[in-house]
Amino acid sequence: MEKKKPSLLRSLGTALGIIGVFFVFAYGVNVTDVNFDTTRDENRLTQLKRVIRALVRPDIIEYETIDTEVEIPFYLPCPEDQNIEIPDVDPAEPHLIASAYCASPKETIIIQGRNFKPHSRGPVNFVTASGVNKQLGKFETDGNGSFEIEAELPTRKPLEEAQHIRAIARVQVGKPKLTFTAKVTWDKIIETVFMALLATAIGTAVAIPVSFLAARNLMAENKSPLTSIAFSLIGWPVGIFIGLQVTKIIRNLLLPISENSLYSIISSIIGIILIYIILRLSIKPEENEDPTPIMKVVRVISLILAGLIAIGLLILLESLLIVAGLALIEPLGSLGFLGNFLKQIGGAAYLIIPAAAALGFGAAIGGTVGKFGQIISDKSPATIVKIVNLISSAMAIALLFAIIGAGIDWLYQINNINRTLYWPAGIGAVIGLILAIITGPKQALPTGVTIYFIIRTILNGTRSVESLVMAIVFVIWVGIGPFAGSLALALHTLAALAKLYSEQVESILPGPLEAVNATGANRLQTIIYAVVPQIVSPYISFTMYRWDINVRMSTIIGFVGGGGIGFLLQQNINLLDYRAASVQMVAIAVVVALMDYISSVVRERMV
Repeated sequence: MEKKKPSLLRSLGTALGIIGVFFVFAYGVNVTDVNFDTTRDENRLTQLKRVIRALVRPDIIEYETIDTEVEIPFYLPCPEDQNIEIPDVDPAEPHLIASAYCASPKETIIIQGRNFKPHSRGPVNFVTASGVNKQLGKFETDGNGSFEIEAELPTRKPLEEAQHIRAIARVQVGKPKLTFTAKVTWDKIIETVFMALLATAIGTAVAIPVSFLAARNLMAENKSPLTSIAFSLIGWPVGIFIGLQVTKIIRNLLLPISENSLYSIISSIIGIILIYIILRLSIKPEENEDPTPIMKVVRVISLILAGLIAIGLLILLESLLIVAGLALIEPLGSLGFLGNFLKQIGGAAYLIIPAAAALGFGAAIGGTVGKFGQIISDKSPATIVKIVNLISSAMAIALLFAIIGAGIDWLYQINNINRTLYWPAGIGAVIGLILAIITGPKQALPTGVTIYFIIRTILNGTRSVESLVMAIVFVIWVGIGPFAGSLALALHTLAALAKLYSEQVESILPGPLEAVNATGANRLQTIIYAVVPQIVSPYISFTMYRWDINVRMSTIIGFVGGGGIGFLLQQNINLLDYRAASVQMVAIAVVVALMDYISSVVRERMV
């Protein structure tokens, strides 16, 4: 095979590429302010050595000590026209002897110690007139209680009065014990682990259902006519509004009952019995004949009534949990956290119940009117469907744009109804009319793909915001502490896991899906019997891995007040207490290593 002759053009291109890479890195070095001269700066090197030496000596173990302090006067610099008196010492007592009792800054002197306790150790400090300590060195006495060190004097503002050189000899007594820093670090690392666990649990609970909506293979086949879509877009906001208002009304009606625990318990029992009777009479497992229209209406009304009673039951349960939790905190003593747990579940229910009711009403009303629109599209002539599409699409898009305008007005406080309501609604109506005109009367539109792209966009946007920023927002909402950190990590976990879960759903084998669909299974049955068995193992693996990640991320969350060990680490770094900071760094490393090992073992056994 003949070798290609080198081309001048190719050689020129290679040379230009090398020059381009050179310019890119040169500009990168300039932008990032790279300066290796600073690595040789004596002051920086001195500080670096001090920090490194502190970091490798974590403040974990301590002993009780007996301290002996001795000091001598010292002039910095030597006073003019003034004799320096050498201090008298008692040879039988611990004392210091200096090679000089005055000198200029940066000079080196020799300091000797006599009659200290044998094998004691400690620092030699230069003490200014204002009481500030500057360590000159460290010593350890020999078997006779003596030591000798060379010390470089610090740079200080000249003073006529004497300053001091002080030696502190420490003798360890008793058994070793954990320092206060180690005890606080232990508490905070436990807090960090459970903060990550709570965040993972919350994020996973929401991410699992969202992941099915973000899986393209499950959503691609969902198509609906414009009539059904428009009716659903109108029904969902109406249902959400009704759900919020109904929950508010029921809560106000039950307020007198919820204030009395006995009444709440009795009412809950009655409510459970009523729901059982209603469902037993309304839903029959087998029917030989199709129910009459009147019977269908009665069943719908019965189910609505059962739903309203269920909302009331949840509200009563919420109040009972809060009351029971408060009542159990003190009697349980050291187990009082169990009572607090019940109380917090009740507090969470106070937020979740209205949201769940709103989504339930939205789904019920939106789904019902959507099916009604589907019936109109299937059974009506094309001309009638076209007219219905023109009206319903204009109304639906106008309502959607009006809601978006209201959200923008809330965010930016425009306070101009023309800009935030009338104009968006008008533009939405025009877009709805155009959509109805260019779309066939009974044409099926890819609603599933649209929902897929919307969910994916929201997840990508949420995941792109660093959890550190989320923690700042939640700190403002719920205050400084681990709760804010848990919420921030939960939101980031939701977005990250939903993406991973959905990609796993997209990679499942299509065979089981086709087999289950061939039996006539509905969408829910398809997910349960064809999708879930294929994704259980990777879901567990992703969840365990995310818990591991959250433990590491929670250390950073603490830097903005999100609780956990990161909050303690930030405080010690700001105070330049690097020995204490080293304890937190060691704890983080140990916990992360243990989490990695435990999660790998769990994944190996469960996956």
